[in-house]
Amino acid sequence: MRRRKLTFGLYADEQGLARVLNLVEDAVRSRNARNTRIVGVTVARTDPGGEPSAADGYDFLAEQWAVEHPGQGSGARQPVELRLCLVCSRRTHRAIRRTVISTLCPEETAAHTCRVPWTAA
Repeated sequence: MRRRKLTFGLYADEQGLARVLNLVEDAVRSRNARNTRIVGVTVARTDPGGEPSAADGYDFLAEQWAVEHPGQGSGARQPVELRLCLVCSRRTHRAIRRTVISTLCPEETAAHTCRVPWTAA
């Protein structure tokens, strides 16, 4: 088992961030692999007026929110980068990543909007 990274750019408030983290935790648990676990979680936030952060590259997600939710305020949402470190096999890493992505914004036959705009790195 090796350490592997999952990175997601999000436009989320604390509730949305918690939702995505729960999705990852559920995906890890669903693998039923004894040695698969999350060993690190880091959240990089924008720092207004400070040093550029990893989250600064996700400004386009705010635009996505505005297009998908016209007339709704963004509230406390901000661009963040969620970085997770997992101990797992390559195959398990890919399966977890696929599960999280398909759960974040499931594609259906009708047009839809994501509750938390995201991108996977």
